[in-house]
Amino acid sequence: MVAVIAGGVGAAKLMLGLGALACQDQLVAVVNTGDDEVIHGLHISPDLDTVTYTLAGLNNVETGWGVVAESWRVMEELEILGGDTWFRLGDRDLATHLLRSGALRSGETLSSISARIATARKVTARLLPMTDDRVSTRLVAEIGSSQQSLSFQEYFVKHQHGVKVIEVAYDGAQEAQAAPGVLDAITQADRIVLCPSNPILSLGPIFAIKQIGDAVKAQRDRAVAVSPIVGGKAIKGPAASLMEQLGHEVSAVGIARLLAPYAATLVIDQIDADLSAAVEAAGMRCIVADTMMVDAASSQALAQVVLNA
Repeated sequence: MVAVIAGGVGAAKLMLGLGALACQDQLVAVVNTGDDEVIHGLHISPDLDTVTYTLAGLNNVETGWGVVAESWRVMEELEILGGDTWFRLGDRDLATHLLRSGALRSGETLSSISARIATARKVTARLLPMTDDRVSTRLVAEIGSSQQSLSFQEYFVKHQHGVKVIEVAYDGAQEAQAAPGVLDAITQADRIVLCPSNPILSLGPIFAIKQIGDAVKAQRDRAVAVSPIVGGKAIKGPAASLMEQLGHEVSAVGIARLLAPYAATLVIDQIDADLSAAVEAAGMRCIVADTMMVDAASSQALAQVVLNA
């Protein structure tokens, strides 16, 4: 069994490769829910949905989120009515959020409804939210002449991650408990994979739940991470700018310093091969490979590297 510590798009791509090699039903993903938000009265779980849609073959490659062949009639009507549309939900995507929100209001746990959605989408990997409790990633950012506390979605979508961040916190993480199955997946896995996800915004909230962070640390020798920073730039999203703003070196070495407590091995891209010694000096064994997942073949090739690490 392979336990995957997962954020969004990068995790989903690597899971596709792992599933092709080891079969999806041998994968268990512990997925970040610090990005979760209530919008238009609906509970949105972006990372869970991205992983689910990708493994189901329904992901929208044009937007990088949501469902393929999407339409936007509801958002268009909402805009006509003067509603707030900075966070756009497609018509097909709405079905997921309606089902989830209704189930949660009826007392069902996020774990349970996530499993039902995955099964309905014919996803055979086990997709586990990191917790059934509420954890919210909050960012203190400089906006104009003032400092404001933003939810992840306000930072990432509303402000297009274009503001300077001075602090990140994971509200609720100290009290949160790991969701059912999460700790067993970590302790029983033959391999633990830290996906090429934002170390602060995607992996950070998961490790902030003490039970999970401690469990991964205890299995560190079986854990391998993939750097989301290639050639000093993020493969996708604000990882590079956020690391710089918070005082971390924007390189595979900076990633190694952040992830060394949780994984013994780091896979870095071949363009960063000259950083191997520095990665190892930061406390991680270093493997150099092509980490750019541009198609199914490259995802599988990286997955093979990770399984062999």
